[in-house]
Amino acid sequence: MKFAKTIVYVEDAKASIEFFERAFGWKGTYWDQGAGEVDAGDTKIVFATYAVGQSHLSEVGTPGAVGFELGLTSEDVEGDFQRAVEAGAEPLKQPEKSPWGQVTSYLRCPDGTVIDLASPA
Repeated sequence: MKFAKTIVYVEDAKASIEFFERAFGWKGTYWDQGAGEVDAGDTKIVFATYAVGQSHLSEVGTPGAVGFELGLTSEDVEGDFQRAVEAGAEPLKQPEKSPWGQVTSYLRCPDGTVIDLASPA
């Protein structure tokens, strides 16, 4: 068994995909059915509307609920953080070096998704 994907339920899947293209340079595909994906390297992140999620499982969350964060690693946390802010992300915690040497930061995407952006451990 191996990890296949993460599905993030949002109000506007296309807008979320476009944000990740601008902010992180990933290639996105929108399927014109309320869902699509971005290629995040070794895996894909799928974005789907709440309505799409509820068509599969009625218990899917509602707008505004935050139940997880996406953890991303970068060799240039400061530069990628700034690019994400310029693309529309809300800075939650500016990049800073931790006592163990890792640079960490937090952002909130326009769709409400929280991003933990850090250097490799």
